[in-house]
Amino acid sequence: MTSEIAVSAEGLVKHFGEVKALDGIDLTVRKGQVVGLLGPNGAGKTTTVRILSTLLQPTAGTATVAGFDVVKQPDEVRRAIGLTGQYAAVDEYLTGRENLRMFGDLYHLAPKYVKERSAELLEWFDLTDAADRPAKTYSGGMRRRLDLAASLVASPSILFLDEPTTGLDPRSRLGLWGVIENLVQEGTTVLLTTQYLEEADQLAEDIVVIDHGKVIAHGTSEQLKDQIGGDRVEVTVLDPDAVGRAADALRSVGNGDPLVEDLRVSAPVSGGSTVLVDAIRALDAQGVAVSDLQLRRPTLDDVFMSLTGHVAEEESA
Repeated sequence: MTSEIAVSAEGLVKHFGEVKALDGIDLTVRKGQVVGLLGPNGAGKTTTVRILSTLLQPTAGTATVAGFDVVKQPDEVRRAIGLTGQYAAVDEYLTGRENLRMFGDLYHLAPKYVKERSAELLEWFDLTDAADRPAKTYSGGMRRRLDLAASLVASPSILFLDEPTTGLDPRSRLGLWGVIENLVQEGTTVLLTTQYLEEADQLAEDIVVIDHGKVIAHGTSEQLKDQIGGDRVEVTVLDPDAVGRAADALRSVGNGDPLVEDLRVSAPVSGGSTVLVDAIRALDAQGVAVSDLQLRRPTLDDVFMSLTGHVAEEESA
């Protein structure tokens, strides 16, 4: 089983003076898996990645990457990984192609291999047309793609992505998601840190939620959502006087007390989408006119709010 584990951390602690950035993080990433490290700014995500990529040493605890100890065998770890940080680490005065060749030189790779690999990556990341332009002429999304391409020059088996879509517009973010999904299909193991809940929902098979340097939840997206309850039928009525009748209707088809917020009434239900038919019939029997009716599945936003009492994207002190 150990041979199937790409990244493992046990009891990671990191102090910066009086500040305890990590307070006993445990983490396991299996080969070929995408694990999302989810948490707000200041939760400890970047500190965890920096320790796993040998840029920081832990105050306590142990970690292995590709079977190598991050403290005792840092050179072996670095040869096995690729790393993309929060900000694009490209030389803006070099062209896209020159940036990739520079990274190849840093890895001491054969020039012929680097030339072929660079051409391959430029095409893969849709940068061929801009390959010989200085990176300072690139858009933010293009720089992020070039940065990710640079981390793949040495064909690493394990990739650390530290908030790779921070600052990107929605279109660029979706494009980068597609690139990450392609990498995983090729067999790359990915540890992804993010404060974007929809990103973790889209990309990660397994999610570790951290806050204030501690793991506060762990599981698949669906498992985390199930922790705070199942589906809810949510209805918005047209007439304020009909709110009470709407609550009675949903109570008859649900399995718990309805929640009323202004003109919106919701109730926990089971049975999936078929319950909508029952809800429509019950509302019609009560003479309730509605402007909206939906079956709502809990989101990771709901999970995070339930676990921490605040939203994921807020700044930590």
